[in-house]
Amino acid sequence: MAQGRIQGVSEGSAQGGEEMKKIGKYTLRGVVPHQVTERIILFDGRFDTAFRITRFLVTAQTMTGTHNAGGTLFTDEDGSDSDLWLWEDNAQIAWSGSEGKTDGAIAPLEVVDPDNLVVEDLFIRCSNSAGANSNYLIEMEKYEISDWQGALAMVRSKSQNVGSA
Repeated sequence: MAQGRIQGVSEGSAQGGEEMKKIGKYTLRGVVPHQVTERIILFDGRFDTAFRITRFLVTAQTMTGTHNAGGTLFTDEDGSDSDLWLWEDNAQIAWSGSEGKTDGAIAPLEVVDPDNLVVEDLFIRCSNSAGANSNYLIEMEKYEISDWQGALAMVRSKSQNVGSA
């Protein structure tokens, strides 16, 4: 299990019409072993709530010398044993990398699919040039959603890429 904790940051308010109702904003942070897929438990047993990932950052845990780290967030455990960034894979929803320099500067890169919606659990996999642990930071918002939004999010979150021929 990934070492981490969920911290409540603030409460949200309802949005009008068929929009989702924001319940709160949360931060996850922790450490993941090199090239090991870890489950982050988010599922609260309800299918009428979901999380939207808004930020994902990864750095090497050791900040001495040069160091590179990268990571991926998945919504489906199938296929999460790859260190490849496969943007065509529906299960991959966020990617982050960082390059650390000997002078202490860090050059981060983060890409988060703006259409992501996580109803069940999240999976994280990281690697770095030292073969050691990586730090991660995930910011997310929790929403109250309708049944059809939950069903659609669950279907979209499964690995459905059949490749290109």
